[in-house]
Amino acid sequence: MATGTRDSEIAVMNGRFPEDISPWKTVRRTLALAVFAWAAAAGTACAAYLAVGMEAVPISIGVFLCLAFAVLLILLHRALWLAVLSAVPALFVLVGAVQYAPEAALDRRGVRESVTIVADSAARTGGDNHRFTLRRTDGKQLKEKLEYDGDTWAPQVGERLDVIRDPEGTVPMEQADDVDAAGRLGGLIGGTVAWTLMAVLAGRRGHVRRRRGIELPDYMW
Repeated sequence: MATGTRDSEIAVMNGRFPEDISPWKTVRRTLALAVFAWAAAAGTACAAYLAVGMEAVPISIGVFLCLAFAVLLILLHRALWLAVLSAVPALFVLVGAVQYAPEAALDRRGVRESVTIVADSAARTGGDNHRFTLRRTDGKQLKEKLEYDGDTWAPQVGERLDVIRDPEGTVPMEQADDVDAAGRLGGLIGGTVAWTLMAVLAGRRGHVRRRRGIELPDYMW
């Protein structure tokens, strides 16, 4: 108690007048930010579930919520560096939330096929957006194409793959090795837990900075 009073007196002597520094207000703010972190992760995952096959929708929502969390973290912490570090778990949250729903659907109802690549659209159109034509082991050609963006590690014509396709046609086909719903869920939960710990740290340090009358730099507003 004496330390808090001394910090406040020093802040006033320095020309700064700290706001209400009630620890309970800090606890409420910290709890609210932690709840927001879990709500943001759950909201992005729900958006991915409702908009399966339209990744742009959950990605847009997820990016907005991740940026909102970073801004709230800055305001609670009264410093920038922790918000910058929050970008690492934010990536896990975003990837996990966006990818979990479609990969869980493929895990649940997907059909596994052994196929051979017989054609690549990029051979005609150029560029690095590939749409592979696939042939099953019985010689029949699949109507659905396997899509692959980028040239790094891109499969080649004649290569044999195991793929998982959605018989309902809602979720795009994926290579079997790339489908890891449990891993996506683990990344989502791990990233959200890291966010929660950062919220607790921001609340603790932000409370100390408020007691000392430390304000955010003008350029942060």
